[in-house]
Amino acid sequence: MRVHHHLIESLVEAERNQSVIVVARDGLGNFSSIAEAIDSIPEQNQQRVIVWIKAGVYREKIAIPKSKPFVTLQGDGSSLTIITWNSTASDRNGTNLLKTYNSATISINSRFFIAKNITFQNEAIAHIHGETGKQAVALRISADMAAFYDCNFHGGQDTLYDHKGRHYFKRCFVQGSVDFIFGYGRSLYKDCHLYSIANKTGAITAQKRTIRNMNSGFSFVNCSITGSGRIYLGRAWGDRSRVVYSYTYMDALIAPQGWQNWNHPERNRTVFFAQYECSGPGAKTSQRVAWARTLTFEEAQPFLDTDFIHGETWLLST
Repeated sequence: MRVHHHLIESLVEAERNQSVIVVARDGLGNFSSIAEAIDSIPEQNQQRVIVWIKAGVYREKIAIPKSKPFVTLQGDGSSLTIITWNSTASDRNGTNLLKTYNSATISINSRFFIAKNITFQNEAIAHIHGETGKQAVALRISADMAAFYDCNFHGGQDTLYDHKGRHYFKRCFVQGSVDFIFGYGRSLYKDCHLYSIANKTGAITAQKRTIRNMNSGFSFVNCSITGSGRIYLGRAWGDRSRVVYSYTYMDALIAPQGWQNWNHPERNRTVFFAQYECSGPGAKTSQRVAWARTLTFEEAQPFLDTDFIHGETWLLST
C-alpha cells in the first residue's frame, strides 16, 4: 500500500531527486565498500540517495552521520547482502570501552533512513543471559523516521538497539537471546519473526520509556515468536516501559509469567505490558504476572497500525 497524503515537504522534495550509488565487492560498482559510498554523500544532503549493495559479505563497521539524511541501503536480498562485524561492549577503542552504544555493526544517526533486503549482523553472539560485557549490537537506530523492509538482524545479547525516534519494521527477522530489541524508540513491528537463540532464559524486549509523557513504546502486530530457551516478552528497563503484542503467534518458549520488572517491583504499577488476540501455546494469559494487561479492541487499536508512529507524514510505503 502506498501512502501519499500529508508527507513532510522536505521528504517529498528529496524523493523527486534520487541518485543511485552501487557498491560491489567485485569492483564493478562505484565503490567496493559501503563506508566509501557513505563518505561520498555530501553533508546536508537533500535528495534520496540509494546505496545499492550488491550480493556479498561486507565486513565493515559503519556509521551514517546526522548530517546525511535521506539515505537508503538496498541489498540484493537478505540472504545475499550481509553486513557484519564483531564488536562487543567490553571491547576498547584505545583506552575507552566501547560500551553497548558503540558496539553496533552499523549506526544510523540520520533522519528518513530506509533499509531493504539486507542482513545486519554482529558475530559476537552471546547465548547466555546476562554475560558481562557481551552486549553486541547488530544495528543501532538513533534517528527519527526510519523504515526497514525485509531485513534480518542477527545477534545475541542486545541485537537491535531501537534507540530513539519513530521506526517501522516490516517483514523483518530479529534473532537474539537477551533484550534483543531494546531502547527508547516508538516503533511498529509488523509481520516480523522474532527468533530466540537463548540456551536458558532470555527476553525479547527491554523498552526504556521512563516518564508518562515520553512518546515511546514497541508495538508488535501479526508477528511470530519461536526458537529456544525460556523467554520473557519483555523486561521493564524503564519505569514506564511500554510493549504491546497483537495478533502475534507465541510458541511454547514464552515463560508463562510473560514479563519481568527488572527487579524493580515498584514498576509493576507503572509499566504498560499487554497483549491482544495473540495465539499459540505461549500466548495463554492464565499464568501471566498480575500487572500484565489483556486489551480490548478499543484499547489495542492505537497500537495496531502506522498511526502509532504517525506514519502518514513520513512512510513512503507500508
